[in-house]
Amino acid sequence: MNYLLWSLPMLVIAGAIAIARLNATQAAALGLLATVPVAIYAGDTAFGGAQLALALERGAWIGATIAPYILGGLLFWQAAAHGASAPADGGAASPADARDRRRLLFFACFLVGPFAEAATGFGVGMLGTVALLRGQRIAPRHLMVFALLSQTLIPWGAMSSGTLLASAYARMTGTELALYAMVPTTALMALVWLPLYWRTASRAGFDPHSGGKTTERLREAGWIAAALALLAAFTAWLGPETALLASYGPLITLRYLLDRRPDRRAFAATARRMLPYAALIAALALTRLVPEWRAALAAVGRVAPYADLPAWSPLLHAGSWLIAAGVLTAALRGQAARLPSEARAAWTTGRHAVMTVFLFAMMAEILAAAGISQAFARGMFDALGQGAVVVAPLFSAAFGVLTNSGNMPNSLFMPAQTAIAVQAGLSVSAVAALQHVSGTAMSLFSPVRMSIAANLAEGSGEERKVYAALLPCALAALALLLLMALAIALSPRH
Repeated sequence: MNYLLWSLPMLVIAGAIAIARLNATQAAALGLLATVPVAIYAGDTAFGGAQLALALERGAWIGATIAPYILGGLLFWQAAAHGASAPADGGAASPADARDRRRLLFFACFLVGPFAEAATGFGVGMLGTVALLRGQRIAPRHLMVFALLSQTLIPWGAMSSGTLLASAYARMTGTELALYAMVPTTALMALVWLPLYWRTASRAGFDPHSGGKTTERLREAGWIAAALALLAAFTAWLGPETALLASYGPLITLRYLLDRRPDRRAFAATARRMLPYAALIAALALTRLVPEWRAALAAVGRVAPYADLPAWSPLLHAGSWLIAAGVLTAALRGQAARLPSEARAAWTTGRHAVMTVFLFAMMAEILAAAGISQAFARGMFDALGQGAVVVAPLFSAAFGVLTNSGNMPNSLFMPAQTAIAVQAGLSVSAVAALQHVSGTAMSLFSPVRMSIAANLAEGSGEERKVYAALLPCALAALALLLLMALAIALSPRH
């Protein structure tokens, strides 16, 4: 009976979204309201008003450390993008050569899209991809798939805010979680997303006419391998917040030079557009790679009310730098008067994400403080043994699809998963990374994300066809995640 009561918050959230069609914020609020009485009356440990207040405070603290990434990223992106001059060569002019069209397609899907998504999240990567491909006369159903492919590196999206939140639930650093997440992310890219791109490109008429399809695919695979290797390196050096921006920025520049071969005027115009991003990346890199600077900035105004949760260092926090960079960019471009409207726009876009972060963090802390997460983990381990680790990706994937985010499955399952890993003697980092990637990767198939893609690609009404085309990929992705979970479960005990 206890297990049914402990599952009530999850059931409430699932029902609110799937049946009542509420948004994620409303569902999270209902889930939090359901969690409180369950914790008080059915918790595995004593849980009263004092424990509830502490859990809510801890959840609010986690939310407060994550929110600046979301809102700061949006503010900076809007300030950097607004009023920037267009490239002198026409920007995304339609190349006539089949090989050039194919290379523009790859550039849009796997470089520009993920870069834009890393800076802001919220599907902006899809907007960047579609904007570059708008003049290519692509059928809406294919353009929708290409837009969704910009979402394949979601663990680094929105300045890795979701990964940092997941790392707080798992009680590990964001860098450690992101590095372990590289393994399932790379496997999905190589075995699911890249084949999907190749198949869709062929159906959309993007194969080279000269018969060099295999050569072009090998070239694309090489670029993907180089990009992921750089992403892993920069994640280790800088942390996950700015790793994708720092690694993909140079790659985008190199591809632009190789593919477009711009004259001096066109290159100068593009450089001006990219200057705010380059300056921000360089500044953040210096604050993390120079130990003396990092230590000095971390010490100023540092607030750490909980030893096991992230601290707040305003001069080191990437969210602070994003906000400052947005203000400075607007000021230097003579657009300081637009800052209030840009700030309101950032809040309008990001408010639901911010509120759900706070609500889910509070819910996760209540479940942990009441002993429910640990008891659930013990029950699953007693019933399934190490097989409990294998089952988890199914639940995480389902909630990822339902909520268009990995935050909800992480808040519900991450504490239990890490507890199971400890009991079973498995790698906690590997289990946490697979839990995180399962929810975030499968959110690519979310109806919310599909609706955004349809609107951008002018493909409303094509969603059913696209889902039918994507179903084999969704099943393949889920099977791959389950195989990786099985490998972790069968690995030698730590």
